[in-house]
Amino acid sequence: MLMGLLLGLSCHFLSESDRFTRGLVWASGPCLRFGVALLGLRLSLGDVATLGWNAIAVVCAAVVTTVLFGVIWARLLGCDRHLGLLTGGAVGICGASAAMAISAVLPESEVRQRQTLFTVIGVATFSTAAMIFYPIAGDLFNFSSADMGLFIGATIHDVAQVVGAGYSVSTETGDLATFVKLVRVAMLVPIVMAIAVCCRLEDRRQGGGVSTRPTFPIFLVGFVGLFALNNVVEIPKIMTDGLSQLATGLLLLAVTALGVRTSLREVASIGWRPICLLAGETLFLAAMILAFLLLGGP
Repeated sequence: MLMGLLLGLSCHFLSESDRFTRGLVWASGPCLRFGVALLGLRLSLGDVATLGWNAIAVVCAAVVTTVLFGVIWARLLGCDRHLGLLTGGAVGICGASAAMAISAVLPESEVRQRQTLFTVIGVATFSTAAMIFYPIAGDLFNFSSADMGLFIGATIHDVAQVVGAGYSVSTETGDLATFVKLVRVAMLVPIVMAIAVCCRLEDRRQGGGVSTRPTFPIFLVGFVGLFALNNVVEIPKIMTDGLSQLATGLLLLAVTALGVRTSLREVASIGWRPICLLAGETLFLAAMILAFLLLGGP
């Protein structure tokens, strides 16, 4: 994701050509939504017993609380509320994928594009740092393999970094961390749905009419449908693996297109407050999960 984003930024000059406009709009729009829908195939209910319902409830609560904290923290820092939603969702749910999904239901504007790009860059940076330092922190607290898996899966932003950090500790930690991360990914549906409804109501209040924005985004219908299909019907592993890789490729294409459409100079003009916003949300989420583990665990 980060390399694709950097490649897109380096090719920003292409956005000035009309020949590329339609493709860039398609890649950062329909392509993005289709990729998010395919993420539903990565979720399974089979490993719930391994983690326990208590821990799952804490992880889900941590996601919701982090998004709410992002909105409040953004207001305290003087940042835009939509930036708080983007960063809070990215930190709490699944990094760049969540940022792109939330961005898809927010009002279209150049400011939103800059905020989305900043969020993708920021969560990739923080997530890479967490991949290195969180396993070290777990060792300092003498976490077991199960506790380490829960800590890594519940706090690191992007799926790839969760996998990297988890399996660098042990196979058991990696398997559990990946499952916990996918529980957070499942929260993408209710969170994005709630944001879409709030945006629709806000449009009504400001415009005095009925908004054209759908209450339930179509790509989330696909997400839920594929999630249900994956847990009801036995789909061949080669098919689920292929579609999972396709989802990754589509999200990568969308992030790269977003990089092409946005000027790095404009992103840099956002300032230091959004960095503090992301850092605060990251520390908040890590502190919540640490407190849960140290006060009794799953």
